[in-house]
Amino acid sequence: MPSAPDTETPRTPKAPGSAPVVSVTGVRHSYGRGADAVTALGPLSLEIPAGEFLVLVGPSGCGKSTLLRLIAGFEQATEGAVEVFGERPEPGDQAGIVFQQPRLFPWRTVGDNVGLALKYAGVPRAERPERIAGLLARVGLADTAGRRVWQISGGQQQRVAIARALAGGKRLLLLDEPFAALDALTRERLQEDLRTVSAETGTTSVFVTHSVDEAVFLGTRAIVLTNRPGTVALDVPIDLPRTGADPDELRGLPAYAALRAEIGTAVREAAS
Repeated sequence: MPSAPDTETPRTPKAPGSAPVVSVTGVRHSYGRGADAVTALGPLSLEIPAGEFLVLVGPSGCGKSTLLRLIAGFEQATEGAVEVFGERPEPGDQAGIVFQQPRLFPWRTVGDNVGLALKYAGVPRAERPERIAGLLARVGLADTAGRRVWQISGGQQQRVAIARALAGGKRLLLLDEPFAALDALTRERLQEDLRTVSAETGTTSVFVTHSVDEAVFLGTRAIVLTNRPGTVALDVPIDLPRTGADPDELRGLPAYAALRAEIGTAVREAAS
């Protein structure tokens, strides 16, 4: 599969008349000023169409999380433009966000943590219990609404964080290495859950990871970033079954192995 030029990402083809969910145009981003300035990202351009699960992968310090923060609206690009649904991104307005740590309110129950997001989304109080139950069931936590955060495991807490992000009804989900601190078995289970939720909801997602296997398993497209400043080393579609496939069988497919090898090579070369 062809690699992209180092300077910017090739545009993803889109249907006539459709607008991308995310548009990044000629973006550079630096930290500091003058002689102390460090360019973390760019130049970089890309478009993310509706329903895509884009995975950003690459070595530490390559700008993956920086790009995610720009899309979330937490930071503004030094040069170029970022648009989400055709507008300048504002924190919390256009996207649900899941961080490396769950960041739940420990004094609230599981259900209350999700319910708070529903409240901010304007869901009437009377409708919230049913919505909470449905969201928790979707992430494999049925019948846990009344439990306290400290009564559930770290993996379950991260499931609650995903349910909370989905509760706002956002059409864009941004995930910054949400499974990095979990053990291998819990991580695999959550990958499978997130893959299922993504297929069922059709939510557009951007997921940051260091794991090549995670990128291939979760994504419909993977972008490998170079060492700082992050530019595109590889932009590759991941054409694997999204529904009806057993996870172990999926990981055993020759196409899966080929993608893992291609992306892994690009990551190693980008890190050198």
